[in-house]
Amino acid sequence: MSQEWKFQLRVTLKPQMAEIARSTPESEALGPLPAILKRHNAALNCQHDAFAGYVAEAEANNVDDYPLYAWTKATIEDPVKEAKYIKSFTLYAGGEEVYEKTVADALLADIEPLVGGPVIAALNVHDTNPANNPQPPKR
Repeated sequence: MSQEWKFQLRVTLKPQMAEIARSTPESEALGPLPAILKRHNAALNCQHDAFAGYVAEAEANNVDDYPLYAWTKATIEDPVKEAKYIKSFTLYAGGEEVYEKTVADALLADIEPLVGGPVIAALNVHDTNPANNPQPPKR
């Protein structure tokens, strides 16, 4: 039986565009990106904001139940990493963090032409194959 992996797209936005995307993701300043996302039932999720949400949830509950708490907290408190992750956005499709290859390919085809323009600095495709992903840090 062959394993079918799921996929995720991530974009790095130009700094000013990242600020706009975090506060007003449907803004016309983001060019065609909001329309593309709407067409694919997709949304931007700032990685820094997601990390901060994870830390807040852990602190509201029991941090011992959150294995990545220490790493994530250190990441959002590091100014260099904050500057990196505040511009990095995960694309959710259909409300899902990872999705079928056909969904990823369709999003990729529409977003790839925007890379290097005034909004998107970089685009990366990730998959759920553990061999292609770093393992979680030790506590």
